Amino acid sequence: MEQSTTRSLLNLRLSNPVIVGSGLLTDRVKLIRQFADIGAGAVVTKTLYPSHIDSQDENIYPLESGMLNNTTYSKRPIQQWLLMLKLFAEEQLPIIVSVHANTPEVLAAMAGQIATVTDAPLELGISCPHDLTAGEDTPDRVYRYTDAVRRHTDAPFSVKLALGDELVNRVEAAVSGGAQALTLSDTISGLAFDPVTELPALGGPCGYSGAGIKPLVLAAIYHLRKKGITLPIIGSGGVQSGRDVRDYLLAGADAVQVYTALHYKCGKTLKRIIDEYQGIAGIMPAAPGQKKEI
Repeated sequence: MEQSTTRSLLNLRLSNPVIVGSGLLTDRVKLIRQFADIGAGAVVTKTLYPSHIDSQDENIYPLESGMLNNTTYSKRPIQQWLLMLKLFAEEQLPIIVSVHANTPEVLAAMAGQIATVTDAPLELGISCPHDLTAGEDTPDRVYRYTDAVRRHTDAPFSVKLALGDELVNRVEAAVSGGAQALTLSDTISGLAFDPVTELPALGGPCGYSGAGIKPLVLAAIYHLRKKGITLPIIGSGGVQSGRDVRDYLLAGADAVQVYTALHYKCGKTLKRIIDEYQGIAGIMPAAPGQKKEI
């Protein structure tokens, strides 16, 4: 049995390997604080984007297993996020800042801005399955974005990639570009039909997440380790229980992200997953109100 669930990742001291992933829930100061107070190892913000985001609705479509979503990036202006990130830094919250931009140069500049208010690590969102402006996720594109950010900031960062073609080559491109960790997997493209209208739910293909991709991500991480990839990996996809967390660690991940499951009972679900994992790891669940190690 493990003697401690504490670990270091991206210059953060995680009290446990359960990280709250980026999404609609992490666009809110109140929920970010709540997740940290419950005991999340870290919380990834909703993805910061340097340009104005139009006011189109962002929706989720629950499925029997997982969900579809057509969300993209935070609509909050960067300046508002900088104030929030400065506040989180003062409160010593374990935050990872998710970022995306349409060019490597703009992403690098945004990373530099963030570094002026916080030393929090970054998660680079190289592509988005339902953002038609994001571009094809190729090894060359991954390298250019990663290299640009590395040249512009000393902040540690993870590169978030989706399952798909040339995964090993894309991972190697991220490593060559200077990534200090990998997050696998981003949502993958999925489609469902509304049984009433018989039209595509959410208007067409969009991002799928949930239990259905867990075996695929486990296999990908396991394969990357067999190929000799030694960079820390944050596994993401279908985490609903402490057993899921343990499975990812057994496959070779250093930490995991949970998100989709939190759309059901939110904080209670997060606490259950952490407590279940600590039980599996041989650690007694933290007492209510007990401060986590950061």
